[in-house]
Amino acid sequence: MNKIMHGILISIKLALHNLRSNVGRTTLSVLGIVIGVVSVVLVLSLGFGVKNYIVGQIESFGTDIIQVEVKVPQTKQMSAKNIQGTASGSITTLKIDDLEEVGKLPNIAGWYGASIGQAIASYGSETKQTIIYAATAGIFDIDQQIKFAAGLGYTNDEDRSLNQVVVLGSQIKETLFKDENPVGKNIKVKGLNYRVIGYLEERGSMAFFNFDDLIYIPLETYQKKIAGIDYAQSSIFKLKDKKLTDLTIAQTVDVMRDRHNITDPEKDDFVVASIEEFTTMLEDVFLIVNFLLISLTSISLIVGGVGIMNVMYVSVVERTPEIGLRKAVGAKNSNILKQFLFESIFITILGGLAGIAIGVIVAFFATKMAINAGYTISFEVSWYAISIGIVFSVITGVGFGLYPARKASQLSPMEALRKE
Repeated sequence: MNKIMHGILISIKLALHNLRSNVGRTTLSVLGIVIGVVSVVLVLSLGFGVKNYIVGQIESFGTDIIQVEVKVPQTKQMSAKNIQGTASGSITTLKIDDLEEVGKLPNIAGWYGASIGQAIASYGSETKQTIIYAATAGIFDIDQQIKFAAGLGYTNDEDRSLNQVVVLGSQIKETLFKDENPVGKNIKVKGLNYRVIGYLEERGSMAFFNFDDLIYIPLETYQKKIAGIDYAQSSIFKLKDKKLTDLTIAQTVDVMRDRHNITDPEKDDFVVASIEEFTTMLEDVFLIVNFLLISLTSISLIVGGVGIMNVMYVSVVERTPEIGLRKAVGAKNSNILKQFLFESIFITILGGLAGIAIGVIVAFFATKMAINAGYTISFEVSWYAISIGIVFSVITGVGFGLYPARKASQLSPMEALRKE
């Protein structure tokens, strides 16, 4: 055991000595690995930052809620066919009566139905294409992120009576009214007057969805007077007891299938999910995305590895007499192989550590710049990203250093000395 450790230590010392004596070559070899590891760290850090931001935004709605939304039958929820079908409005079966029936379940504390559309809103000479978020009045009780700067939300009675009232997001309020108080004034939406009864504090965005640019309108008013439809796209139900989530989901599915006369689950035109299920699904999606991104960025590590292999091969050719001399005085093939392999590994570890350090610094300043520019998504450097960087560095060193090391170890002492 002591002989083995002694041999390894000698190989390490020789490897380090050779790297120090060829600083220029070592630096060039390290550079390729640095670029690759920086890419891996930044891509993973951005991926984690985006994932945590989106999951955090979703969980801000509360983890004690379930969602019922339309779905194209015989498709998966996240499939392209379902996304295209629901976006085009091909599923028109989710009615307010359905939501009211689900709302009667014993574990439901409150609910709201919703649909999203677009329309031109105007006040005086100001006009803006905006997103209409049509929802029943329960949204103002359930969505805890809605905070009023002035005024108040509409009621269920105003919704059922098709009252033409709106609540403005902070950005649309600034666009249309500037510093003027909009409460009590009328804006035009699709040619009709709508009275502003409140406007909200700044909330920000979730992914590409800007809450501050929304106009909230009673759902039934939107259905009858703007969109000309009689269905909702989605709904949210707040639970009394989070521990009964699975039971409530099962009861909700039963109610929906009964009302839609569905006996075959494959023909479901709706999907019921908890926030926790949705965030788990998102994490699975980001896991796949991260894998694909790592695969792409690893190309730069492969390029760096090829560079190391070439440099090490040239080094073997240049040091052929040295190898012959060492073998002549008793060095084994394994001693030569270990020396050159350790040189390759040290180069990649050095490049990996430098790449991690640079990646962390770049991520820090990129996050600062993003925050200063008004973005809330950050680069989140994790131990996972750092570990991946180190592991990839070692694998690159072993993988691309093994061939030159084997070539060096297999040289004949007589032939090597003859080349001096």
